Amino acid sequence: MMKKIAVYGKGGIGKSTIVSNMAAALGLAGYRVLQIGCDPKADSTFALRHGEPLPTVLSVFREKKNQFELEEVVRTGFGGVICVEAGGPIPGVGCAGRGVITALEKLEEKGIYERYQPDVVFYDVLGDVVCGGFSMPMRSGYADEVYIVSSGENMSIYAAANIASAIENFKGRGYAALGGVILNRRNVKNEDAKVQELCHDFHTKIVGAIDFSELVQEAEERRMTLLEAYPDSREAEVFRALAERML
Repeated sequence: MMKKIAVYGKGGIGKSTIVSNMAAALGLAGYRVLQIGCDPKADSTFALRHGEPLPTVLSVFREKKNQFELEEVVRTGFGGVICVEAGGPIPGVGCAGRGVITALEKLEEKGIYERYQPDVVFYDVLGDVVCGGFSMPMRSGYADEVYIVSSGENMSIYAAANIASAIENFKGRGYAALGGVILNRRNVKNEDAKVQELCHDFHTKIVGAIDFSELVQEAEERRMTLLEAYPDSREAEVFRALAERML
């Protein structure tokens, strides 16, 4: 049975790094994984593809309308992960949130889930849920669960609380449920306690904690996931454990 997971959080909090490493871990474990980047920057799957350019759904759709094939917007990355980037509007023109809606609708119309039959789908989503378009992956038929990435930094917690509030507001509509918070530590004062308080406020829990590591940065400089660059590291095992816990 396909499991669909949306990961949200403040911009720059490390969502794409975490999602890509979990996707790689599950791919190497034998699962068929689809990762869809839902950010106008279109860099969610960068490390899985060693930095190889990937045409976005919206750019191809603008050029060809509905006359495009899935193969034009899909690449296979490290660990066999199926990579897709939604993309965004032309800078200064159009709504990025609306772009996410359009991209996901077009992928569904083209039958991406039936074609590739993934065991696990990750939606890597920009944390701005003020615009309704970025809530699209939470909606019925897309993600089953939402996880929020947060550090103990005030702006990160503020963004996480907004996302959790949005999920709470959608209760009763058949939308995705909040699965928990992923603590991506930045070594700020009282970090664990702050994130625990956030979880308490929204009746959820920390499902995994990731310590700051220079190995992650070194892997990204090499345009790789940590699972590829340092597969035997302690940090790699943390990502494996977190991915399995989500399943």
